[in-house]
Amino acid sequence: MTGLVIIAIVFLGYALVASRLARFSVSAPMVFLLAGILVGPRGVDVLHIELSGEAGKILAELTLAILLFSDASTVSLRKAVHDRDVAGRLLGIGLPLTIGLGTIVARLLFPSQGWAMAALTAAILAPTDIALGLSVVTNRAVPVRIRRALNVESGLNDGIATPFVTLFLLVVAAEESVGAADWAAEALRELGFALVVGAVIGIVAGRAVSAAHRRGWTTPASEELAVLALALLSYGASVAVGGNGFVAAFVGGILFGAATKRRLTEPTEFAENVGLFSSFLVWALFGAFIAGPALRDGFDGHAIAYALLSLTVVRMAPVALALFGTKWRSDTVAFVGWFGPRGLASVVFLLITIQDLHETAITAPVAAVTWTILLSVLLHGLSAGPLARVYGERVSSATPGIPELAGAPELRVRRRDLSQREVGAEAQRS
Repeated sequence: MTGLVIIAIVFLGYALVASRLARFSVSAPMVFLLAGILVGPRGVDVLHIELSGEAGKILAELTLAILLFSDASTVSLRKAVHDRDVAGRLLGIGLPLTIGLGTIVARLLFPSQGWAMAALTAAILAPTDIALGLSVVTNRAVPVRIRRALNVESGLNDGIATPFVTLFLLVVAAEESVGAADWAAEALRELGFALVVGAVIGIVAGRAVSAAHRRGWTTPASEELAVLALALLSYGASVAVGGNGFVAAFVGGILFGAATKRRLTEPTEFAENVGLFSSFLVWALFGAFIAGPALRDGFDGHAIAYALLSLTVVRMAPVALALFGTKWRSDTVAFVGWFGPRGLASVVFLLITIQDLHETAITAPVAAVTWTILLSVLLHGLSAGPLARVYGERVSSATPGIPELAGAPELRVRRRDLSQREVGAEAQRS
């Protein structure tokens, strides 16, 4: 209980000085990750909750499901025409190339682990988390087209990466003889059930909520409850029938947003806030039970090498290839390539891997993923504000008419920046 009290005090302390910390590029994940390391078993050892246990795993999975649903529900497929080319390139070309290149690098650095484990490591680290560098998408010095692309990519790639993680995890489990041998059929079954559950809940519930809203049967508070409940229902119902809960939450969110025409902005923000606050606790537990031991066990040269390559070449080279032909400036391509932070989705996928493989030989991949997340929290958090300002100044002084400055609606940021004192009303719309 002492550990939870300390974490609660950290929550309160951060809430009181969030804006001040932002001036020094100190983000919320940094604060809670450090707090977890200090109170965990490799620190003062007063936090007695196992992140790798069932309770910690459930908390992490439900947090990601809530954020997946709420993120996806805010994506307007009609208005996404402004992002279609760039976001489509990043998701349809950049993401698969990132997984492929990450697999090759992991296989070279950890040859004893096999190709399936290398692919799983790469897939775990494929999704990005813009919450680790929110000042990039809230700083209006950065062209809105660039901010929209990064925001949409971050909101969608964790859902798209989930089937890859599921597939590779099943392959590794089959190789280790701890899972179903027919991994292909199992992966298709999980994906199929998830798509059906997500579609049914998203469409049916979306229309029901819209109808109740039009008739005046709901209240603002009840609509908040409905969005949160549907996020959990999408995940839970899919898992109950043998489907993938994350895919169901992602699909359910997209179709719920379409069915309600994204008119429930404030209720969705409530679900986002619940997920955001829960994610801080997950960061603290990750620091206590995974990052802390990794730091105390010493520096693993291969794992750190993979982390550095994952944050640079493995991310930036595929982004450069994906954006080839857009006629964007080289500094724009580098800026987009650099800001691919690895965050909550990677933490949750790592937990699932640790539990599902039941202590199989995964020490090297766990270390690689852990160090990648640690360095991402630090490097992306510290660089977000300064690089956004520098890049914004460079673009503003560039030749008029460059494609980066093409007109596009101001975006609605799907993750709230708790360190920002005020956000203009138009920034909340897309």
